[in-house]
Amino acid sequence: MAKILVIHGPNLNLLGSREPEIYGKATLDKINEQIKTWADDNSITVQIRQSNHEGEIVDYIGKAKDEFDLLLINPAAYTHTSVAIRDAISAVGIPAIEVHLSNIYSREEFRHTSLIAPVCHGQVSGFGVHSYILGLQAALKMIK
Repeated sequence: MAKILVIHGPNLNLLGSREPEIYGKATLDKINEQIKTWADDNSITVQIRQSNHEGEIVDYIGKAKDEFDLLLINPAAYTHTSVAIRDAISAVGIPAIEVHLSNIYSREEFRHTSLIAPVCHGQVSGFGVHSYILGLQAALKMIK
């Protein structure tokens, strides 16, 4: 059975109350429920992690190498700033997909550059909670 590691980055634990006009009203728990339901329906094993700390995210990625087939990551604000997360994804050598709830390219100029995207197989942004499901659908096709 294929295994996917899902990582939620900083401040995503605040979803539901954090700028709902940008990120929607779904909580992180609701998003995780949808991810788990999709995984069960598609016979995929998922593990889900969230951290507000860059080093912890790097540790999650580093430990994924021998355990997971693919990484689905919403690096949140670290998308635009973290060379460490980028390097960790590159170093582990497992396929990765970057996802975002909002369309980062329709927002502030500083959000238009992703340091993470160049080391990922693809990026999904702007579809709210469904961005995760679209990313998982792409992951399933890549794994098979």
